[in-house]
Amino acid sequence: MENNPTSLEACVHAQLDRYFSDLDGESTGCIWQMVISAVERPMLESVLMRAGGNQSRAADMLGINRNTLRKKIEQHGLRVDAPARLPVKS
Repeated sequence: MENNPTSLEACVHAQLDRYFSDLDGESTGCIWQMVISAVERPMLESVLMRAGGNQSRAADMLGINRNTLRKKIEQHGLRVDAPARLPVKS
């Protein structure tokens, strides 16, 4: 791990520290699934928006296969609409 974490990495560390602090010694489980679920959906939404709804481009940006992206979209119940088109000037 790098000595200078990215702001996203630092944010994850801070939130996990807060989570464990809030537990106040209670045991916990399924942390992996909790963190992945919390991060994956907003990441997919943001990348899809950046890609203008183009799933092939979004998959390339994410570094995953387009079919994997489609599976993730379905798992998270995301709605992917084509971006609004600007009216054509005549």
